[in-house]
Amino acid sequence: MIKPGKHDIKLNILISGKELEELQRHTHCMAEAFGLDRRIENYKGKRPLGLYSWDFDCLLDVIEDVLKDPREYPDRSDPGYIALCNLFERLKEEYQKF
Repeated sequence: MIKPGKHDIKLNILISGKELEELQRHTHCMAEAFGLDRRIENYKGKRPLGLYSWDFDCLLDVIEDVLKDPREYPDRSDPGYIALCNLFERLKEEYQKF
């Protein structure tokens, strides 16, 4: 696991409901995420999740790949696809705070 340095910034973000459900469906894509996959699997969405820049990098890459894959979401009007798109946009906005 990557150890944060004294200058690393941690952003807290709440992910819940359908967004969390869809994100948890794709944790298997986070194989090299240094424990992020387990953190997401165990996350309940009750409190904000603390994420560092490398966590955002991983999440954004995984979500982007999943959204581009027509086998994952053949119907772009699927509520799961829409929830994951919304989460992707929120994460991109938060990532720009770094």
